[in-house]
Amino acid sequence: MSRYAFHPEAFKDLNEIWEFIAENNIDAADAVIGDIFDAVRALVAFPNQGHRRPDLTARPLRFILVRDYLLAYAPDGSPLWVIAVLHGRRNPRLMAAILRGRE
Repeated sequence: MSRYAFHPEAFKDLNEIWEFIAENNIDAADAVIGDIFDAVRALVAFPNQGHRRPDLTARPLRFILVRDYLLAYAPDGSPLWVIAVLHGRRNPRLMAAILRGRE
């Protein structure tokens, strides 16, 4: 059994990221998604290594940056629950709205 899980919308995030990058370079798209999964697997052992973002949510979520993407996750869940994978340059208000929609 996996020690991490993705919110259904976070899976959509991953698919959109892969499709966007793959338009120009499939190998690069695979590498980015691979890096994201590697980071999530590393979080299982040390879930509190991420930082909080009170500007985005009052929930006890943590965030890490993988390449240009911000991963939002619940560190206290078992399995570790990935809420969203967002481009780090998105407007913070939009990111906050996305997170609110993924309760």
